[in-house]
Amino acid sequence: MRISVPTIPAAVLASTSPAKTITPAAAVERIASFLAPGNVATVTGAGVSVDSGIRAYRGSKGRYLNPNYKPIFYQELVDSTEKGFAFRQRYWLRSYLGYKPVRNALPNPTHYALAALQYTNVVPRLITQNVDGLHHKALAGVWTEANIREHILELHGTLHKVHCSHGHVVDRDTFQGRLSAANPQWKAYLEGLEATGQRPRTNPDGDVVLEDVDYSTFKVPECPECLLEDRRNSILKPELIFFGESIRKEVRDRSYLDVENCSRLFLVGTTLATYSAFRLLKHALELKKPVLLLNVGPTRADPLPGVEKIELPSGAVLRDVVRTVLGSRAVQDTVVERMLQSGVVRPPNDDE
Repeated sequence: MRISVPTIPAAVLASTSPAKTITPAAAVERIASFLAPGNVATVTGAGVSVDSGIRAYRGSKGRYLNPNYKPIFYQELVDSTEKGFAFRQRYWLRSYLGYKPVRNALPNPTHYALAALQYTNVVPRLITQNVDGLHHKALAGVWTEANIREHILELHGTLHKVHCSHGHVVDRDTFQGRLSAANPQWKAYLEGLEATGQRPRTNPDGDVVLEDVDYSTFKVPECPECLLEDRRNSILKPELIFFGESIRKEVRDRSYLDVENCSRLFLVGTTLATYSAFRLLKHALELKKPVLLLNVGPTRADPLPGVEKIELPSGAVLRDVVRTVLGSRAVQDTVVERMLQSGVVRPPNDDE
């Protein structure tokens, strides 16, 4: 079976017409009027995390920002042969170097604006394609972790947990420690990068670009729980969905249910290139739900009737959208007020 990286179809890119010009003030009014009735389901993509320093997959022209992006597919990563082990060496070295910038990233104004809409129940359900956990961080200390999991669905999983092929789960920081212990030379290399403020070019899934590296020198530790069961097992992967891997049925079913139970659908910072997100849009349109898309650049939804699109960065408008929707509560509710004053703006440098 041939597996390819999801992308925006070439026909869509070729037929995309120039976006209609809209001022930020007009965009705020339009988005606010769309959200004001409440019961809105929101789907977010990599674009919402750019201001946190996490690079998006695609740019304003709908093309990959990293021309050397060659992901490892699911079947390659879990292959039990020597060839599969080589793929895991490549994946875990690159992910070892790229994880810390993702782990240390902080929510930006878009995350906090959406968190305020969730906290006030304007957006009861949020579905994110991102694996960085920043939506969770924006609500930490306001909601319990159980409450956050109830209202936020990580469609493609999370980078912050690792599991082996026999189901043993470990938090990512612990696994990073195991990788460091097994690879002291790469630990020293990483510490050297941090000391100089440098970092490799990192993708949203924590994968980095490396040139002229002998991956065979990288040691992938075996699962210690499997060793206790008299089993040697180096097949470990983060709890995220790889290309070629199916989303778990319970996650897929919940994503459909979130769309079915909402009154309207708001899409933010996503090109909808992955079918797991695009089918949620199609489902909403089949159910005659109003749909509004806020994104910069072409998307897979552009040719579809029934999708209203505003082409502006979410960080430029969403704080004011929340203030418009909530009115006096935006200043009277101290939690909302704090959220609307929070957020970093640290987009990645082009030369990283």
